[in-house]
Formats: sequence, C-alpha cells, structure tokens
Amino acid sequence: MKKLINKPADFARETIEGILAAHGDELKVLDGSWHRVVRADAKQAGKVAIATGGGSGHLPLFLGYVGKGLADGVTVGNVFASPSAEDMYEVDKAIHAGAGVLHLFGNYGGDVMNFGMAKDLCEMDDIEVTEVLGTDDVASAPKGEEAKRRGVAGLLFAYKTAGAAAEQMMPLQEVTRIAQKTCDNTRTMGIALTPCIVPEAGKATFSIGDAEMEIGMGIHGEPGIERTDLKPMDEVVDVMLGKIFSDMDFGRKVAVLVNGLGATPLEELYIAYRRIYEVLGKKGISIHRRYIGEYAGSLEMAGMSISLLNLDDELTKLVDAPCCSPFFEQTH
Repeated sequence: MKKLINKPADFARETIEGILAAHGDELKVLDGSWHRVVRADAKQAGKVAIATGGGSGHLPLFLGYVGKGLADGVTVGNVFASPSAEDMYEVDKAIHAGAGVLHLFGNYGGDVMNFGMAKDLCEMDDIEVTEVLGTDDVASAPKGEEAKRRGVAGLLFAYKTAGAAAEQMMPLQEVTRIAQKTCDNTRTMGIALTPCIVPEAGKATFSIGDAEMEIGMGIHGEPGIERTDLKPMDEVVDVMLGKIFSDMDFGRKVAVLVNGLGATPLEELYIAYRRIYEVLGKKGISIHRRYIGEYAGSLEMAGMSISLLNLDDELTKLVDAPCCSPFFEQTH
C-alpha cells in the first residue's frame, strides 16, 4: 500500500476533520462526532429534510451533496462500511424541521438495514420518514429486477431534483415522489481498469491484468458482468451506452453524468463525453445538462461510469434549479 495518509485506522475521521476545517462555514458535526455531519446554516421551518449516508471512500458521494438545494445531513461510515443506525437517527432528529425526513441513499444491505432502524426510531418520536433508494447500476441485476440493483453515481440526480423540490417547500410525499421518479429514470454503467486499496485492509480489493478492463464493476470492487481486453474509448463508450439503452427507453432529452472513479484523468472523461455526444446526437437525443468529473469515487480506482437521466418537463426544471455545497455548485 502506497498512500499519503497517517494511521490507516484514522483515514475516515481525518478526512472529515480536513473537510470541516476547510468548509466549516457550510458544514458542522453533531455532538463532536465525525460520523454525523449537517448543514451549518439554520433550518428552515416547514421544509422537508433530506438525509443521506454511507461508507467513506466515495467522495464526493454522500457527504459532498449536503448543502442548499441538496441534502441537509449525512451519516458517515468507515471506508466502504455502513454508518450506524444510532448516528443516522441523531442526524434525522437534528435536520427535522417539522415537515418530515426523506432518507435518500444507495441500495446496499447495511445501509438499508440501518436506515430502516433509524426510520423506526424516528417514528417513535412522531417524525415522519420516507425512503428512496438509488438503484441505477444496470450491471448489478437484470432488467425486471431493478429493486435489487446497487445505487452508484446516478444518485447525484436524485439529490439534485429532490433537493430542489424540498427547497421549493413541497410536502414530504411530493419530495419523495420526485426522488423516486428520478431514480426510476436513471441508468448507470461503469467500467474499472484497476482496483483500489482500503487503508485498513492494506491490499487491493481485486486483481486485474494490465491490459484488461472489467465491464460493470461496482464502486466497492464488486464483480462486473464481463472482463475483456482493454478497448479504445469509443468502443468502451459504445458498450456502456448499449447496456444502458437496452435497459430503458429514453425520450428526446437527457442529463448526462460522466463520472471518474478516482484515478482517471479528466482528459479521458472528456474523450468519453465526445463519443457520448456523437452517439446521442445520432439517436436524436439532446443533452440538456452534462456533468463531467468526479462525482462518486472509489478511492484510487481507475475507471469511469456513465449515467443518463431521462428528462421530462418536471424533472428538467428541478435539475436546472440552483444548489450549493462544498463539492457541487450550480448557479443556473
């Protein structure tokens, strides 16, 4: 293992401490616990609160989307590990502003269990809680079994639309409906070229040949659907888009997310976008918004994912709404 860290056991905590040192005007911790992070500004009475969470190692996913027009609080676990139900419950109580809480997170077993327990605890306090799970990874379960799929980078779109709906003071059931509609209309496909190393494990999460790539690899190193020789970028994008388009019918307008997993140069992501732009253009699909960069990482894994959000008029307006967090800002 070759990393610029201190003690491996301190990796997640020291990451949060650095973020809070840099962005203490926007984020704060609860009760001195780095596992519990919320917006630093005052709550808006009557606004639906959005809580998210998950393991460390995926910046900016989860923590990076706490801010105005996005989520209100996050529960942070150790690397690739779910945070506790108790921490989730404390975040829920802190961000609740009288209109209920939406749990918005990726579909992973530990998170599902712990957010469910936190929901039960909240309801004992008469705090209404709803849940929406990101299930955008088409590689993780076949068509028709979408509820079994993992949530990956496409969760960004749900933060964006649900956060905008909450900011517009829509009621909990409407914010929940919009989050679910967004997840239902999002599809993601990823590829990996190298593994990553969890600091406390000290070794690679999987092995892969220098001239190989894995199609459909998960953001924790979960096996994909096929391992092949490394191909030119245009061929890689064609394969990824082919999987996405075979899974869902898209309309005439989409938002596109080209996401780097941690060690992929921005130049390569733009080469991918170049091909995406060509392919969608030939299909008569316009790109309303595009996001290119690192939005959901996996430590130092080399690879990328492509997410498409199928847009109608309602989702377009919400995607276009302004938002601001330390890691993600949209002004128009």
